[in-house]
Amino acid sequence: MLALGEAWGIDASAADGRRQLAASTVILPYGLFAWVSMVLVLPEFRRRGYATRLLHQALATLAQRGVTAVLDATPAGHAVYSQAGFVDTWGFARYRRERAPVATARPAAPATHALRESDWPSIDALDAPAFGASRLPLLRHLALRWPRAARVVHHGGRLRGFVFGRDGREAYQIGPLWADDPSTAMSLLDDVLGAVAGPVYLDLLDSRKALLPWLQERGFQLQRPFTRMVSGATQAPGDPRPIVLVAGPELG
Repeated sequence: MLALGEAWGIDASAADGRRQLAASTVILPYGLFAWVSMVLVLPEFRRRGYATRLLHQALATLAQRGVTAVLDATPAGHAVYSQAGFVDTWGFARYRRERAPVATARPAAPATHALRESDWPSIDALDAPAFGASRLPLLRHLALRWPRAARVVHHGGRLRGFVFGRDGREAYQIGPLWADDPSTAMSLLDDVLGAVAGPVYLDLLDSRKALLPWLQERGFQLQRPFTRMVSGATQAPGDPRPIVLVAGPELG
């Protein structure tokens, strides 16, 4: 995130007098819009206005550049962002699986294979209109970070779906996932989930809740909802209809 974007922080003195990073925010540029994320404040430094100060810094920077601001808000942050001028567009929810359940029957679905270098132009051609801009640098980073999760489906001579993921301090995260039909989405998810025994997160669009029973059979439980919000526009960039999983509220 620091390599692809910009970040601000606030240092403050803790109760023991030690100065430390108390709050942060990051912007990730995607052409005509930018993601605002990592608006974080350590618990002992909350209610000092740090988050609001950093958010205003990020928004002022983007306004000077003529760039629209987009973010994914938790229920706790929604009111803050609304007061800052953000409006709701669409939603998704985070689900977590603690460990791999007993193997379940896999429905007939298109076969997946590991991403190849030759797949990148097709991935960009599908992802850019769905997301709203090309984000190849981010996707290439994800493919290197967790190569086992970078998988695609080809059928009928064209790319039908793709998925990426990333490792984390306490769990893996799967996403983004683009698929033009549910069977392709399930095939991609099954192949990635087969490589993970421990905790894993995914962020499922509300419009794709038809997949929820299938995910619940595989041990996923609801964690929290998110709302995609935008400032300076009335709609979020892109066309989310083919998106199944977002990359995460930090990345878009």
